[in-house]
Amino acid sequence: MADITLDYVVPAEDLRPYVTLFYRFRADIPLFEDVERADHAQLRFRLSGREASYVFPDGSIQAVGEVHIVGPTSGAMRTRADGPLDVIGMGIQPAGWAALLGIDASTMLNRALDGEAFFGSAVRRVSDRMRAAHSTEDKVAVAAAFVRASIDRSDTGALTFARQIDAWLAGSPSPNVCELLEATGLSRRQVERRCNALYGGPPKLLARKYRALRAAVALANGTSTLDELISEGFYDQSHLIREIKQFAGLTPGQLRTEPNHLAQLTMSQRLALGGQVHSIISNT
Repeated sequence: MADITLDYVVPAEDLRPYVTLFYRFRADIPLFEDVERADHAQLRFRLSGREASYVFPDGSIQAVGEVHIVGPTSGAMRTRADGPLDVIGMGIQPAGWAALLGIDASTMLNRALDGEAFFGSAVRRVSDRMRAAHSTEDKVAVAAAFVRASIDRSDTGALTFARQIDAWLAGSPSPNVCELLEATGLSRRQVERRCNALYGGPPKLLARKYRALRAAVALANGTSTLDELISEGFYDQSHLIREIKQFAGLTPGQLRTEPNHLAQLTMSQRLALGGQVHSIISNT
């Protein structure tokens, strides 16, 4: 659909530990409604459109303001916004969550937070500068400058732990928690506490989430069959279907034959960034 576009911008090297990708989303239609897959936390600047809301995996509904933060999600969610819609957003890396927000991510799992309430009224001027900028690159440059000015780079422990978790998640189709404990040298309770604080959930939830998202991308692109994916950590076909439906918001059949527009844009464009960003980002 030409009236709906999504453009990704890879962060500069200094921002990659904190931001997954910048993006501009535009929908030149009166009302946009779709399903978003489970993902990292997001910071979004809605530059046009009057009202917007999300239906989170637990069924809760939240209206959101012009600038808002979406916490980590444990499943697919529905998004609804008045158009025409123009959004500049960014995925927030777990270390970016610690550096930018500094609160326990598990308290924001499947929740949204008003950006002005958190960052103060000055964040309005950031939105105004984005509106005044003409190109996507110029608008993203405003967002990047905001991140650089707002992050606290002192928590190097969060960076180290996030790298260990991402390596664990990317290292196997079905990551084993015992391998994570061995890699970090931490106790199970310590790992769970840190995962909750940075990722919004425990290691087992993360392993399920990224296993299902990788499987969804592989099915949508025809690089794996159901039988091949089942052998990579799913109990059976029913289990595979349930997990993909929970985290991607679509069944395997829908992914192959009738994916929604947002799923098509997200999966194809992120996959095309392979080699430029971490595989946790490009392959899910």
